[in-house]
Amino acid sequence: MGIAQYIKEIGRGHEGARSLGIDAAADLMGQVLDGQVTDLEVGAFALAMRIKGETVDELLGFAQATQTRCLALHSDKPVIVIPSYNGARRLPNLTPLLALRLAQEGARVLVHGPRHDPARVNTADIFQALALPPAEDVATVQERWQRREPAFIATDTLSPALQRLLDVRWVVGLRNSGHTVAKLLQPVVDAPALRLASHTHPEFGILMADLAQRSAADLMLLRGTEGEPVADPRRCPKLDTWLGGIWQADLSCPVQEGVLAELPLLPRQIDAATVAVYIQGVLAGEKPGPAPLDRQVELLLAALARLGSSTPQVKRA
Repeated sequence: MGIAQYIKEIGRGHEGARSLGIDAAADLMGQVLDGQVTDLEVGAFALAMRIKGETVDELLGFAQATQTRCLALHSDKPVIVIPSYNGARRLPNLTPLLALRLAQEGARVLVHGPRHDPARVNTADIFQALALPPAEDVATVQERWQRREPAFIATDTLSPALQRLLDVRWVVGLRNSGHTVAKLLQPVVDAPALRLASHTHPEFGILMADLAQRSAADLMLLRGTEGEPVADPRRCPKLDTWLGGIWQADLSCPVQEGVLAELPLLPRQIDAATVAVYIQGVLAGEKPGPAPLDRQVELLLAALARLGSSTPQVKRA
């Protein structure tokens, strides 16, 4: 087989490249994930898509292929799915705090991402410091949920093939379409799943909004904090929520404008141990949590409650 015919389409440069349809994109990604292509072809695919950029159809096809090769996690109630693939370099990584706050309120939460990142403080490190190591199997995920704890599962457990594609970054030096697809994973079956999605560039935010509508997604989209899908603790970003692909005005909020009256109390260092101590203090009520994160929790809980109801106007994928 091979993917040369697809590389010819997507590899003609930014101006000359042609986009793939859903079926072709699914076939391409399936071959890559199944190891049916050479390392040279994988590198060509990664760089060609990086230059061209993905379309909604391509992301739908890529996600379709990846989803069928992903571990299925059964649930009997709605789940909030938080992809965590960026980590932190300057601000504390508060994705674990978001997950724990949601779980503290009774939400079922699944977080997924890499085990390690040599350049950033990632979510797995902080969960480890909080004595919540990655779940290595389905049974452990279920146990965490029964204990009202968020379950963190590493990408190499959720989809070993996808993790291999993500690891291409450390060879070629750039992220690839696998990183975008990882943020679209929906491993929950038998129950609705409300996914978080983040963007750092406005054009990608527009692409994700289009994808949410086209795929009838249950999704909250925001400009991420260093790429993490958690509200900036200093100023609340715009939060947009879709249920069944329909934008929900009352479950969304505009960006916070104006001059900040005061800055939130945040840890001075961003290492995993320091951030873990800060998170424990917030959860225990000893430290005030960031107001933007509280607002995000409020909207997510309201959206989750609506997913669990029989609201007639919401279509489910």
